[in-house]
Amino acid sequence: MPHFVIDCSEQIMSLKTPREIMQKVYDTADSSQLFDKGDIKVRINPFEHYNIGNTKDDFIHIFANIMEGRTTNQKAMLSKSIIKELKLMFPNVPIISMNIRDFEKATYCNKSMV
Repeated sequence: MPHFVIDCSEQIMSLKTPREIMQKVYDTADSSQLFDKGDIKVRINPFEHYNIGNTKDDFIHIFANIMEGRTTNQKAMLSKSIIKELKLMFPNVPIISMNIRDFEKATYCNKSMV
């Protein structure tokens, strides 16, 4: 169920492969024990065109969408652990950030539910 969408500058792809980056996010989310095995989904979007404070500084930002029900502390721990791992992986990337949004159970729907 959880979706982790990684937006990043295109240059990030020359530092590590998309597979390595996505696997690091996957493994870190999986180790949190907040999600069922096999439910985690990770995608990556490298951007050629972007503006970061009128610079072309490299960046990584993760948008995490998870089903409601986790505590604020659990979500903070998840966010911090993923950022910590990416900071180790990319020590010279100046902008590494993440936010977590909750899906509302009442309004969520997927193919198997209809």
